[in-house]
Amino acid sequence: MRIVIAGAGEVGTHLAKMLSNEEQNIYLMDADAKKLERAAHHLEVLPVEGSPTLLEDLERAHVEGADLFVAVTPDESANIMASMLAKRVGAKRTIARINNYSYLESEYSTLMEELGVDWLIYPEELAAEEIAAITRYPWARQYVMLFNGALALIGVKVRAGAPIVGKPLHSLRELEPGAEKHYHIVAIQRDFETIIPRGDTEIQHNDLVFFTCSIDHVDYVRQLAGKHAPTVRRMVIMGASPVALRTIAKVSPDIEIALIEIDKEKCLKLSEQLPPNVEIYHGDGRDPEIIKEVNLEDAQVFVSLTENSETNVLACLAAKRYKVYKTVAKEENIDYIPLAYRLDIGTLINKKLLAAGYIYRILLGQETGQVTCLSLVNNAEVVELVARRDSKIVGRRISELKLPPNITFGGMVRNGQPCMVEGDTILEPYDHVVIFYHDISINELQRLF
Repeated sequence: MRIVIAGAGEVGTHLAKMLSNEEQNIYLMDADAKKLERAAHHLEVLPVEGSPTLLEDLERAHVEGADLFVAVTPDESANIMASMLAKRVGAKRTIARINNYSYLESEYSTLMEELGVDWLIYPEELAAEEIAAITRYPWARQYVMLFNGALALIGVKVRAGAPIVGKPLHSLRELEPGAEKHYHIVAIQRDFETIIPRGDTEIQHNDLVFFTCSIDHVDYVRQLAGKHAPTVRRMVIMGASPVALRTIAKVSPDIEIALIEIDKEKCLKLSEQLPPNVEIYHGDGRDPEIIKEVNLEDAQVFVSLTENSETNVLACLAAKRYKVYKTVAKEENIDYIPLAYRLDIGTLINKKLLAAGYIYRILLGQETGQVTCLSLVNNAEVVELVARRDSKIVGRRISELKLPPNITFGGMVRNGQPCMVEGDTILEPYDHVVIFYHDISINELQRLF
């Protein structure tokens, strides 16, 4: 498969890194020769110096006949124009990163498709959806709805005293009422180690445990993890970034929101636009006077969304001193994510991983549902797939499949009904299944399905 990525910035180079690991032919294009040189030094890519908005440069980047063209430069207009030209040159599918939420509105979708832009990426919207979910389930480190809400993926940090701590997984069925299985543990993150659990795996104090369950059993999972569920009445957001504004639009209007912004001019402008449940404060969120003014000690959730990742992490550490139940930090340096979790920050938001999940979904095909790249597990994804009639996994018991050791089935939806997958489960054509996989290629996953 040939993929052309226009834009050798942070998003473009991270995508190139992930996709080059999938044994794809990656062309990385940028007008800045130094960026390309740095990227080519540690990535298996073919660098092309040039502008994605010039036809001759697109031809040199072998866009004609490319399976996928991705434009992720900082310039929204250039990305849209580049995708239009790439489709005209002969790219099969095109994706453009945008910075304006308005382009996601329905009236633009048909127009973009007619112009040759097949998909639009707005990572800020995806980040806002994750944060909004956190306000509904603050006890979870990560909460992702699967199959339009039929199933849920929940990452929970468990502590000593939780019902599941100190027990092997095969013994946990004794805790479940009735014969029906209510949840599945798909992965455990222990320090820097990722564990695909088996029956004799024992959950330990401070493990980050990933569950899948039906939406009806989310509260049961919470109880197993030993968590209580506080009601979020007040939320403090530091940094009036696009992610913050989209988050405000998505959370419940019943939540009081204090928005801290250091730019006075932006504060004045936003004061006329924000809904009545939001109060804006001018100042630095690290200033103790501002902390007192916004009544941080009365907040259940603190979110730091400035453009400085270190500031976000430090602000969350400070918020925890005020006994804030849930803290969220935007962390754009992927290498720092494991360290930040060791500091027990809470939830980390990374736009590069969100963008990568979007791209993976497109690469896996049209029948693929949501793809989630787990920020706290390196090279791990959760993906929704449809079992086709000719799939290798159809008609055989799960226990009989020769699956790689780092792949597990989290659950499925059959005829609209969610259920868990067990060893004696036999998949049928058109079952919608959720897969957790770690350190395997897209090609290997496609061969199974």
